[in-house]
Amino acid sequence: MPIHKPSITFIGPGVMAEAIISGLIRQSVATPEQISISGPDEEHNQVLQTRYHVTPYTDNFAAAQAADVVILSVKPQRLERVLKGLKGGINPDALVLSIIAGASIHTIQLGLNHHIIVRAMPNTPAQIGEGVTVWTASATVNPEQIDLARQILAALGVEILVEEESYLDMATAVSGSGPAYVFLFLEAMVDAGVHLGLPRRIAEEMVVQTLRGSVDYFEINKAHPAHLRNQVTSPGGTSAAALYYLEKAGFRTAISRAIWAAYERSQELGKGMVSHPLDNPDHTD
Repeated sequence: MPIHKPSITFIGPGVMAEAIISGLIRQSVATPEQISISGPDEEHNQVLQTRYHVTPYTDNFAAAQAADVVILSVKPQRLERVLKGLKGGINPDALVLSIIAGASIHTIQLGLNHHIIVRAMPNTPAQIGEGVTVWTASATVNPEQIDLARQILAALGVEILVEEESYLDMATAVSGSGPAYVFLFLEAMVDAGVHLGLPRRIAEEMVVQTLRGSVDYFEINKAHPAHLRNQVTSPGGTSAAALYYLEKAGFRTAISRAIWAAYERSQELGKGMVSHPLDNPDHTD
């Protein structure tokens, strides 16, 4: 496989596919001429062609035939149909990289009758190159393809290769869905500030910098979060009063249960259960 200049095809050119395309081009991992996209929406394909100068297709089978890397980025509920349409159309030596929530390596291997598979779980900040992607590979992926997958995923931010595929469903719950929890927390803090009487613009600036600064402070100190929390919690002070209420309201338990619910949902998607109509995973097309 010509890994020095691999041809890369995206099946499902959605939000996360666009993030990868942008990162690959920005970091010179691939040129627009090496990249193809395939999706049923010709208008959307044309937008991406104009924006990135990639080659568009509406036929997945045709798009995948000559590719060295096929990146699957469709919604989980579309996976079975997409695999059926691609079966027999992928180069036997090509690398298939899936970012589909819940879809196991085994499922993809059976659906495609192809065994060189990388499964990855990126998250929303990947769109600005600040994401985290947890990934694993089948035993048939060779060292050169491992390096290639690493280059592709590093274009999204931090990449973490794991040996156990079971970690992928856990990553889906913690980091894949994690930005949603952070955005909800951010929203709640801003709304509380507005309720207190702050202008929304000022409340947003205060909250965003508080979150950013707290994370940076944690990374520099490398201390346990409980230790850092205790540092800013004076006996009988304002932080103590706020934390007492959060604990009484079950804040810690709610976060834990929410992540567990996301983990169970990821496993359900992997078993091919019917998708809830309100689900709209933000990392797929």
